[in-house]
Amino acid sequence: MGIADTAEAAGEKAVGRVREEAGGVTEVLANMLGATIRPGWHAGALTEGDVLPPLWHWAGFPEDTPMERLGPDGHAAPGAFLPDLGLGRRMWAGGQLRFRRPLHIGERLTKRSEITGVEWKRGGSGPFALVSLEHAISGEGGLAIEESQQIIYLAIPDTYRPPRPRPAPEGAVFDEVVAVDSVRLFRYSAATFNGHKIHFDREFTTRVENYPGLIVHGPLQATLLIERAVRHRGGALPVSLSHRGVHPMFEHHPLRLIGVDEGAAMTLCTATLPEHGGHQGMQVTAEWA
Repeated sequence: MGIADTAEAAGEKAVGRVREEAGGVTEVLANMLGATIRPGWHAGALTEGDVLPPLWHWAGFPEDTPMERLGPDGHAAPGAFLPDLGLGRRMWAGGQLRFRRPLHIGERLTKRSEITGVEWKRGGSGPFALVSLEHAISGEGGLAIEESQQIIYLAIPDTYRPPRPRPAPEGAVFDEVVAVDSVRLFRYSAATFNGHKIHFDREFTTRVENYPGLIVHGPLQATLLIERAVRHRGGALPVSLSHRGVHPMFEHHPLRLIGVDEGAAMTLCTATLPEHGGHQGMQVTAEWA
């Protein structure tokens, strides 16, 4: 059996695999996230029992993988839950969420994850695989969030070739600039217990993954966008959202948070400044009841 056949067999074997986890977002962790994400933060602004802001549950289930089981990129080595597809780069492609009921800081949470598909495709830089997962996040009152997630596996290219740029939208109701640097990226990695080196290890990122600089987390971008949209909506929380990464965003460029109000929905994106091309990075569509 060849390498490609082995990878495809590993993908097929992984479909239907289930993992169940217990977790939660403590008061301390919530304030770590707030200090990293929210402007004008003051210590202890969130307390136990407060409603957990949208997407902060991503910090609630840290992978306690021991050091000896980590892969060279700082992630848990593939094969235990996610399949080993013989490709060196893993990225969040996108996802969809539906919010059924609010979660709270300090609440006991559970998450059931299932790999629902592994699809092989071919792009301009060669073959890649798309792994689909379904997550069900429950609190003490029952099911709270239904989440679909897509992860891309691909080979690490010899040089960085950016995807086709997509221009920032017009007609925005807000277009604000957020500074991103290695400190903010490190703090978000620490709060989410994310060991992926592309967010904090510049030498690995530029010399092994061949990116031009540290990468801004897709989940961080989505969280910053929905935080700003909720403020625009006077604190009202969305009932659903979808997110998709269309271009890597790097530490050396400030991040624009852009929102277009479309009534019951908002179209959101991050983007670079016009002098850096003005292209989009993360796209989010959020809906309100």
